[in-house]
Parts: sequence; structure tokens; C-alpha cells
Amino acid sequence: MPNATAPAAAMIVRPKLHWFRMLFVWRGSVLGMVAPRLLGILAISVLALAGHLWFRDFGVRLNPAPFSLVGIALAIFLGFRNNVSYDRFWEGRRLWGQLVIAARALSRQAITLPNLPPGDARVRHFAALVIALSHSLKHQLRDEPPQADLERLLPADLAARVGAARFVPVALLTELARWVQERRREGALPDILAANMDTNLDRIAEIIASCERIANTPIPYAYNVLLHRTVYCYSALLPFGLVDSIGLLTPLMAVFVAYTFMALEAIASELEDPFGREPNDLALDALSRTIERTVLEIVGVPPAELPPAMVPDRDYRLT
Repeated sequence: MPNATAPAAAMIVRPKLHWFRMLFVWRGSVLGMVAPRLLGILAISVLALAGHLWFRDFGVRLNPAPFSLVGIALAIFLGFRNNVSYDRFWEGRRLWGQLVIAARALSRQAITLPNLPPGDARVRHFAALVIALSHSLKHQLRDEPPQADLERLLPADLAARVGAARFVPVALLTELARWVQERRREGALPDILAANMDTNLDRIAEIIASCERIANTPIPYAYNVLLHRTVYCYSALLPFGLVDSIGLLTPLMAVFVAYTFMALEAIASELEDPFGREPNDLALDALSRTIERTVLEIVGVPPAELPPAMVPDRDYRLT
């Protein structure tokens, strides 16, 4: 369960829009984030337009040629920055897709390999551990306490013991391994079948470590600072380079170019951490709910008793 003090996650999921309506989309774009900065560029553009004759009297003349060269280089670097950020976003989504696959496979194996009935208490306990692991991984990646979900899904003593661990998903993975070992001791799970389940546990361990790698390894700070400074210095100086050649159109063109560069940088910053709570980050609440629903269905919970699926609200937000 998300921390009560944190804002609700709000990944934007929109149907395909007509090209004209797409021009005016606000929700899910970064326009609201960069709008105050664009107003600053507009003010600088008006200042450049009002004072360009005065600048010429002092022999100060700028032309668009240097800005064209810098703009091309800046566009290349921004494209690289966005590619790196999107790779991190897509890898995060791929890892959570693999977690869904592993959760389904383990739940199926927990029923079929030891030949336990779907309603068996041991199977339900195993399913609860798998579900708790997905929710706890979500909370760990968002640096939130997982205790509410642990108490909802697990016995009180187990929830307290696991919740005290520094890496809760790994502690739950250990509990899943203990469950497999107990079935082996009972003779319900031969060694070769237990090894099959252990393979899926290893896959989940790899998924957890890969998600931690993305969350704990940001893009080098110095690179972000350099790109940020270049974008804003370029956008602030551009009106002075355009005013002699395009005159009254300077504010319009300067704001448009600044919007392109600033928006690209803002999008890259959002995607850099795909597990956060920005509008374009992954909807981990919905992914965790998907795992909960599919695991419960596999172990025999009737459809009417499954938690509801998460769907976008009227603002197209999907948590």
C-alpha cells in the first residue's frame, strides 16, 4: 500500500487521439512543468526585441549561425540522453513483465508439482508470499515502508519478522525457498522438481537485483548538470541571435525552440527513474495488483473474490 504521505502514482494511459486534439493535450505532457520557464524565455525575447536597436548602436550584432551549430550539437546530446533514459524505462518494464511470468510459473508449480489441492492452506500461504514479494519490491524501489501490505497478506508474526529485514523482497524470497524445502522434507516434492522451482526463485532474485541496479545507479550527475546548463543558457541567449533576422517573430520562435529542448530534458528526467511516481513512470501499483489477481486465480480463488483490476480514471491516470 502506498505511503499515505506520498502522492498517488499516476501513469498516464490515453487512447490514440486525433492529430489535432493531440496538440492540446495537457495531462501527461510536461508542458505544465516547463511553462514557468517558457514564460521566462518569453520575457527575455520581449527584452531582446525591445532593445535590439539599442544594441546595434553599440555595435553588438548577433546572427543565427552560431546558434544553429550549437543547436544541432545540443539536439544530438539530448537525443542520446533520452535514449539512455528510455532504455532504463523499458528495462524496468521488461523486468516487471518477467516478474509476472515467474510469479505465475511458481504458483502453478506450487499446485501441480507437489500435487496439492488448490485450496490447501500451504498453497495459499505460498501464494501470499509471492504476492507480498511483488508489493514489497514496489515499495523498496519507491523507498516506501511495506508494512501495510505485509500485514494485509501475511500472518502477523511473519509480517513483523520479514518487515524488519533491510531487503524485504529478498527475505520473502528466502521464505519461498523454505516452503520448497519443507515440501521436499515431507516427500511431496522430489529433488528434481524442487530444482525446477528453485530455478524460478533464482529468476526472481535476478529480477530484484536488476531493479535495484536501475534504482540505485542514476545517470552521472555531471552529465545532467552540463546538459541542463547548456539547454537553459542556449534558450536564454537565442532571442538575441534571432531578433535581427526575424524581428517580431522572435518571441514565438524562441519559446518554441526552448519548449522543444526543455521538454526533452524534462521527459528524460522523468524516465530516468522508471519506478517513481511521475506521470510517465511505470504503474507499479497496477502491475503488483495484476500479480496478486493472477496468482490468486491460479491457486483457486473464485473470480468474485479477486481484488478489482486497476483501470485508468477519468483523467487517464493509472496507478
